[in-house]
Amino acid sequence: MYLTDTNESKKKLTNLYNEVCKGLFGAGTTLLKIEIDERFITFRTKHRRTPQSLALESEVPVLKREVDFQMSQIFKKRMKEILEQDLDLKIEVILRDYDYVTQWSITEVILSENS
Repeated sequence: MYLTDTNESKKKLTNLYNEVCKGLFGAGTTLLKIEIDERFITFRTKHRRTPQSLALESEVPVLKREVDFQMSQIFKKRMKEILEQDLDLKIEVILRDYDYVTQWSITEVILSENS
């Protein structure tokens, strides 16, 4: 099943995305734009800097980048679980790029063709 591009769908996706962010990072996003196009759901987001993130960035920047990478992997896993469970979607893959300097991220959800 694909998702229809409606305000209701985008509101639900916004809530789910921020729920995952708050659970992992302790904060939601400062900006979140969503596009739905048949099999593709794109999230463009600007994230908040947490005090822990700022501390790591100033003291151990290499570790901060590694933590960001690992958290991104966990984020994708949780997003897949919640989208499949709450919206009954079949996910082929979730791709995510996060820029730790600017706090911008792009998350692309590609739905299975056999949904």
